[in-house]
Amino acid sequence: MQAVGVDIGGTKIAAGVVDEDGEVLASTQHETDPDDPAEIERAVVAAVSELRADFEVGAVGVAAAGFISPRRDAVLFAPNIAWRDHPLRDRLSAGIDLPIVVENDANAAGWAEFRFGAGRDAEHMVMATVGTGLGGAIIVDGRLLRGAFGAAGEIGHMQMVPHGHYCGCGHEGCWEMYASGRALGRAALAAVVAQPDRAGALVAAAGGAGNKIKGVHVTAAAEAGDPLAVELLAELGYWLGAGISDLAAIVDPEVAVVGGGVAAAGDLLLKPARESFRDHLSARGYRGELTIQLAEMGNEAGIVGAADLARH
Repeated sequence: MQAVGVDIGGTKIAAGVVDEDGEVLASTQHETDPDDPAEIERAVVAAVSELRADFEVGAVGVAAAGFISPRRDAVLFAPNIAWRDHPLRDRLSAGIDLPIVVENDANAAGWAEFRFGAGRDAEHMVMATVGTGLGGAIIVDGRLLRGAFGAAGEIGHMQMVPHGHYCGCGHEGCWEMYASGRALGRAALAAVVAQPDRAGALVAAAGGAGNKIKGVHVTAAAEAGDPLAVELLAELGYWLGAGISDLAAIVDPEVAVVGGGVAAAGDLLLKPARESFRDHLSARGYRGELTIQLAEMGNEAGIVGAADLARH
């Protein structure tokens, strides 16, 4: 059965028809306003209608950032869209006469990797999406872990450093504050001030604006061989590996998949992450060790995962 997957972002939605092998047969995008929930819903309905015109579709999966209800029908809280206890499935059902499943976007991406990507040969997998923030998904015994209240897998808000950097969630020291694009940009800004003699390539990557350096600029400079940028990515990798070791202690997965925009740095990030993971892993040598792999599904992961979860 073919299904439509919809990935709702802050300023646009992306949707696609996905077959049972995880292939996207057709796709479309619509621009949206995060402050206008009704416009987002209209865009989702329009995208699904557009795709159904040429394909026989049996279900619709909708992926959105935030807390999703255990029944997978409502968005309890969304960080970037004005949704609070929002009955999204019911609202969409008025314009879509198909079964609809609402899912967390990181869960959808993780499920896509588990079914069709880097975790396809595993039964136990964790995923860390290292973008502006840090999201994740946990699969145990082939099942996506959602938890009693639908909020499992919010790995970015495990506390890593007591009284550490303040997080937008309202707490301090969250893993997200040390292993994300935001953390990478913060570290780069500090390096420009503390080590101006070494920061020339970083400043150049940001177009000469040293006060506007972001994680993407660090990655670009590191790929060009800049030593300071390589060090900054290695520091992020250290924190990423340390957090994955905590997940290993709890879930004991076979593979940890790393995705998100910052993962584009490849081995510049994964090599130090793997080293840090081994250094932090408890009882090393007496337990099986997971592998840390780069995500394979790319920007289509949310679409593919949402469609497959709706189909199942």
